[in-house]
Amino acid sequence: MKKLLSFIYLLALGNFAFGQPDEGLLTIDRIFNSAEFRGQRSSSIEWLPDGNGYTALETSATIKNAMDIVKVDPKTGTKVVLASAENLIPQDLKEPISIESYSWSPDATKLLIFTNGKQVWRYNTRGDYWVLDLASKSLYQLGKSLPESSLMFAKVSPDGTRAAYVSKHNIYVENLINHEIKALTTNGSNTLINGTFDWVYEEELDCRDGFRWSPDSKRIAYWQLDASGVRDFYMINNTDSLYSFIVPVQYPKAGQTLSSCRVGVIGADGGETVWMKVQGDPRNNYVARMEWAESPNELIIQYINRLQNTNHVYLGNASTGELNNILTETDAAWLDPIDDLKWLDKGKSFTWISERSGWKHIYTVSRDGKTVKPITSGNFDVMEIKLIDDKKGFVYYIASPDNTVQKYLWRIKMDGKGKAERLTPISFTGTNSYELSPNAAWAIHSFSSVETPSSSALISLPDHKVVKQLTDNAKLKANYAKLKKSPTEFFKVTIDGNVDIDGLMIKPYNFDPTKKYPVLFYVYNEPGSTIVNDRWGGSGYLWHLMLAQKGYIVIALDTRGTPSPKGREWRKSIYLKIGVLNSSDQAKAAVEVGKKFPFIDTNRYGIWGWSGGGSSTLNAMFRYPEIYKTGMAVAPVADIHLYDATYQERFTSTPQLAPDAYIQGSPITFAANLKGNLFIAHGTGDDNVHYQGTEKLFNKLIENNKHFTMLVYPNRTHSIREGKGTTVHLYNELTRYLIENLEAGGK
Repeated sequence: MKKLLSFIYLLALGNFAFGQPDEGLLTIDRIFNSAEFRGQRSSSIEWLPDGNGYTALETSATIKNAMDIVKVDPKTGTKVVLASAENLIPQDLKEPISIESYSWSPDATKLLIFTNGKQVWRYNTRGDYWVLDLASKSLYQLGKSLPESSLMFAKVSPDGTRAAYVSKHNIYVENLINHEIKALTTNGSNTLINGTFDWVYEEELDCRDGFRWSPDSKRIAYWQLDASGVRDFYMINNTDSLYSFIVPVQYPKAGQTLSSCRVGVIGADGGETVWMKVQGDPRNNYVARMEWAESPNELIIQYINRLQNTNHVYLGNASTGELNNILTETDAAWLDPIDDLKWLDKGKSFTWISERSGWKHIYTVSRDGKTVKPITSGNFDVMEIKLIDDKKGFVYYIASPDNTVQKYLWRIKMDGKGKAERLTPISFTGTNSYELSPNAAWAIHSFSSVETPSSSALISLPDHKVVKQLTDNAKLKANYAKLKKSPTEFFKVTIDGNVDIDGLMIKPYNFDPTKKYPVLFYVYNEPGSTIVNDRWGGSGYLWHLMLAQKGYIVIALDTRGTPSPKGREWRKSIYLKIGVLNSSDQAKAAVEVGKKFPFIDTNRYGIWGWSGGGSSTLNAMFRYPEIYKTGMAVAPVADIHLYDATYQERFTSTPQLAPDAYIQGSPITFAANLKGNLFIAHGTGDDNVHYQGTEKLFNKLIENNKHFTMLVYPNRTHSIREGKGTTVHLYNELTRYLIENLEAGGK
């Protein structure tokens, strides 16, 4: 019997039928190993400060596998080489340095190049920096006396005379003329962190670069974290040496001790730090955002309490540390830090995003906080501010009032008067993103839809005319067009009488409406992201399409609690109900799907997801075993007590204040209810969702004599992609398990 199943699996996994390969059918190897469906990467561009040009990387005509940095005039297309590959060859080397990223000094006379990057948790934020002086073409390395690949977040001062950077948790300033290096802090250690952040600040508050030059180049404001009270979580590496060794991660679990955080200002020549005099326990509040307040004398700080439901906005005196609370935002659930704070009228006011009306809208706030005026209004959410054009009096933003699974560029007058204008043409129906020039005359426009791979173009604004096509992914589009497929469909189902759930459906290419098909639900219904989007989904979408070719209907649903632009109540109804409301919505919607579509076989429901989607899969299998027959959970949070404090407390309070919410919100609580087929995969090197929780779940399932299948990836992180063949192996195993445990095809 096992041999027969294996033979059937191999037939299903392949794209042949005892003959020539069928280019219309996908395989895992084609999706993940071949270049057939690999998209073009857009060249990274940097707009010049006046907006009348940009710089980009282009292949060198003289040195193989090297890049030139060119300046492009968007109006004429004229290119000028600002830094050739030859200019980027250090004096004692034969090859040019590899450009991982670059930035310009504020006066655009110097080029700062990042290379030799090393990963710090999620991103390559530690490496080497080189400075190229455009006038003299001199090239020199910053921090040359410091350890290799140890520099972080190097920035040239506004006056162009110095650069600052972090190394080994200390802040340094280097003179760009004589290259003298001065340490502004010397107390940095594994637990005392200057100018950058600990694990949880980076992961959950998106904080990485932890210092700022003052506008007059005389001072530096910086974060300092004391993580000495944060317990280490130990991961064990059993495979990379003769004896195993531990990998410690400073990781505050829900309800446990956080890092103490404060913000200070120090002179660029050194001296004593002036600390901002914030109130409250620094271990139970977050300094979530900090910038200079359009002034060399004041900072603006967002100070959020541990429960993350109050955001105090302060103006801080850089000389005395005194604070003035100019704005306080509160919410019965939680608040997110505001990234779209932009100063107007030479510092007289600033932009602010708030849900105070029930919808996410743009406001202007006077410098003293006494006047708050709306710019946008209505029953829709502003997703993101793209640009404030003070000179012409417009704010450009992303929104989609008529279809929440799409994104478009809009603009409105800064005074809020007049009608908002959609700039994205109707021909670009789907998801649109923009990088606008500082003068709002140009933009790099990227577009995709659920069945249209991404393309990008240089456009003029506000007419949105294409000036130059940058990428079109013609090869990818041609290969995709050859595939056997049915159109991907968007739909809605209604639960609880008035809650509309957005859905996405992929049917088999040979779909027969008179037959009934099994459904694989793809799930992620936590506040982290949405999955029902009218945009190109890359390899994940293609894998779902491959499963549809094998006879499954693949469906995704965005339930309440996901960050859809449907208003505050939609997003925050999940507060204290994570794991409960979202799994209930998912189950109710699955039932309604079966009622709405007669070709759905409700006796063949499967579900799968990753991370929060893995948790959702476990909740579905344990809470609603009568609905779902097969589940595949990758890197799930089985017990929310074990997840990090900043994320979990944002939505569930603390275990001390809301113990029942933690019990009811954890899949492990209901593990004894398992009836169907369950597959769990996890990496032991996952620093985000610890393998610990999956091991605890294994114990609970064993205790209750429940059959399950486990697949453990040694030392892989949350993405489970490290190591040769890992991605292909995982998707092969997911496919194999699905085929063997949820019968494919219409009946």
